[in-house]
Parts: sequence; C-alpha cells; structure tokens
Amino acid sequence: MITTTNTNSAESAEQFIGLHEYRNRQELKSFLGVDPVRTEWCAAFVNATLEMDNTPSLNTIQHKYPLTARAFLDWGVAVDKDDIQQGDLVIFPRGSESWQGHVGFYVGSTDNYWIILGGNQDNTVSYKLFKPKRAIGIRRWVE
Repeated sequence: MITTTNTNSAESAEQFIGLHEYRNRQELKSFLGVDPVRTEWCAAFVNATLEMDNTPSLNTIQHKYPLTARAFLDWGVAVDKDDIQQGDLVIFPRGSESWQGHVGFYVGSTDNYWIILGGNQDNTVSYKLFKPKRAIGIRRWVE
C-alpha cells in the first residue's frame, strides 16, 4: 500500500522567506550545510527542509548528487501536472548544461503560473512564479 506523507514541507519552508545568501549567510549556511555564496543552493534548501520535517531527502537516501536540482527527478514518485498538490516538489531546467536545474515546493497557482517556494530564487528564499509547461518533473514522497 502506498500512502502519501502528511507533512507539507512547503509550510515549514515559509519560516525562511526573505533570508538572503549574503545578508543571512551564516544562518543559511548552518541550515543548509553548504555556503550559499559558493554553492547553488536550491537543492540544499529542499533537502534541509525535508530533513527538518523528518521526510527523506536526497542526503538521507544517499543519492549520488544530493546538491543538484535534477537529482530530485529520482526522489519519491512522479506526479501528473493535473494532480499537483501543495508541498509537491517541482523541477525546472536552468542554465545551458543538461545537469543544471532548479527545484522548489509548489504552493499554488495563478491563471498562468505556478507559485514555487524555494531557495536561491534571486539569491533568497522566496516565492517565484514559473510557467507550468517549463516543469520537467513533479515529485511527491510516499511511504
């Protein structure tokens, strides 16, 4: 039997909104386990938030590339765009290299955009709008 976890890590992530990689460097470094000024930290933010909620992260499942956004394509189970729920992880492409990406928590939508809460969005923890058609994966943890 597959059951979805009840933890909504998007809600847990809200307490970090506004933290900036330079102004709040030490606080973020302590939470993330990496220096946000020297590391692309969206995946580290998702991992740390999941771990705070006792949900397996890429670190705890011992993924080979725990600090890359696209590694979350291997986490949990795939979710159809029509079934997306608050707290699901959404992975987007970024940059010019095939390994590059961005990951954050789905929190809602507008008519044309998904609202994603994530780290390293304009160097801060923030909400940002993304076009759903850009998503390369949606994932949800199940037990």
